Amino acid sequence: MAAYPRPDFQRPELNWTSLDGPWDFIFDDADNGLSQRWHQKGIPANTATHTKRQIQVPYAFQTPASGIGLHEAHEVLWYGRTLKDIRTADELAKGNRLVLRFGAVDYDCTVWVDGQMVGGHRGGHVPFEVDVTDAFGTQESDTTDRRLTIRVRDSPSDLCQPRGKQYWRPVPESIFYTPTSGIWLSVWLESVPRMRLGSSSDGLVLRSDDINRGQLHAQVVVLDRPAATKCQVEIEASLGGVVVSRRRQDLPQDKDYVSLDVDMRGLDPGSLREKVPFNVDGCWHDGIALWAPEHPNLYDLALRLYDASGNLVDVVQTTTGMRSITWKNDDGTFRLNGKPRFQTLVLDQGYWPETGLTPPSQEALKADIEMAKEMGINGCRKHQKVEDPAFLYWADRLGFLVWGEIANAYEFSDDYISRFNSEWIEAVKRDINHPSIVAWTPFNESWGYPSLKDNIEQRNHIRAVYYLTKTLDPSRPINDNCGWEHVSTDLTTYHDYSDHPALAAICSDFNNGILGQKSNRDMFVGPISSANSQPLDPGTQHTPGAPVICSEFGGVNIILRRVPPLVKGTGAILPQVIRKTC
Repeated sequence: MAAYPRPDFQRPELNWTSLDGPWDFIFDDADNGLSQRWHQKGIPANTATHTKRQIQVPYAFQTPASGIGLHEAHEVLWYGRTLKDIRTADELAKGNRLVLRFGAVDYDCTVWVDGQMVGGHRGGHVPFEVDVTDAFGTQESDTTDRRLTIRVRDSPSDLCQPRGKQYWRPVPESIFYTPTSGIWLSVWLESVPRMRLGSSSDGLVLRSDDINRGQLHAQVVVLDRPAATKCQVEIEASLGGVVVSRRRQDLPQDKDYVSLDVDMRGLDPGSLREKVPFNVDGCWHDGIALWAPEHPNLYDLALRLYDASGNLVDVVQTTTGMRSITWKNDDGTFRLNGKPRFQTLVLDQGYWPETGLTPPSQEALKADIEMAKEMGINGCRKHQKVEDPAFLYWADRLGFLVWGEIANAYEFSDDYISRFNSEWIEAVKRDINHPSIVAWTPFNESWGYPSLKDNIEQRNHIRAVYYLTKTLDPSRPINDNCGWEHVSTDLTTYHDYSDHPALAAICSDFNNGILGQKSNRDMFVGPISSANSQPLDPGTQHTPGAPVICSEFGGVNIILRRVPPLVKGTGAILPQVIRKTC
């Protein structure tokens, strides 16, 4: 059975079905599908240039795992399959809703059920959901198949579209990778209560950095509450199977969320101190079990929703890790739980040989983290990708530091600003409750911002995103433009791929080396003045005492060597490290 795609947020009495597997699929290069009403009539068997075929969801058509594996440019794609109502008789009687969930679809998609548009989404790296209940009805079980149709538009050449390391031509070159078009993370159908608890994408916040007061500051969201309906929200925290605290509160009449402060110090550690991972030095702070790579302690949380009569309406299980991050220590340190933390990170770009951006399995993500930790790596910067949520699920449990990032575009425009802002907000909200996330990186190496030296509009957008992110999440540092040309940042990060002797010399000279130009660009943007020397933009500079981090450097080169076959007629290719620069 397929693993539930959101192990970080799930109901104990889960009723869901995976829609991964074979779907009907066709290219629509002439973009005739809408005018010919494919969403109403069904995907045709043939067009003038293409034939309907099957694709294995959730793999992009460019990957071998999709069953297609074509490195060609196709902008408009159509998917189709059938849906069944999965609700039980009891769920129908309670008024449960049917929600169709998408992990990610690149880039712009529209969804129909039996020819009726039920929703859509723009943004290739973040989840969305569509309520399809009305296509089935709400009163009695209906076993009739419904036709699900999806149209995706993913421009191969629009450089204002956030795409990250996906190349804008069919065949990858240089540092870029194969494009990813269409569905690339899991799709599933789920039965949920009509009035229910919302996820982090809906606004659930579990702020767990207040280790000195020992409190979890929560904002719990309730979706689809009928007008004037009273209800209560409860959070129960437990550690090692023992209840630590429980807090219950009414939902205000004028809001769809409630704020709760939960005391996480209600447990005498006692015998827990003798058990792994609670017996590691430094894992306790004033009765709080701390999260860190050496002791990734997680509190289990049960979120409960009660109606006005006290009946349990919904339950969600998730976790939190109590840990603090500080970066304004005036000594250049990045501190985790008050202690300086040297981050030995890998630049993890999240591509797989057979499946592209799509992880082969949740177990593969877990194995990736385990192997990295075995090599002495304590985290990663997820580069130009919003990774599958299962990765963060395992990063939380295994103790792996993660810098959250998103795909950038390569041209600046008003349209790009709108696209980026909406998708970045969705990405931050999706991942905000993971203790493994320790920093945000919205931009990389001025991609999409070619004129920061003299363009105030481009600078202002980076400033706006910095403050937008800080508003959403004041608990983590922001690495505004990783590598160089910093505009508004908490961290001074730089990229330098020099070999060891040259890099050692650079790092020994702070002002002219580390803060010197990188790739012919200033580390911090300078002031801009008018023709008559009037100041227009103040620029910025390194904040004394801020952490300074080399966030990209090279590297390990690998060649392939053929070894003698173990069995006649076979051979093996093994990697061989030939140069390492650290």
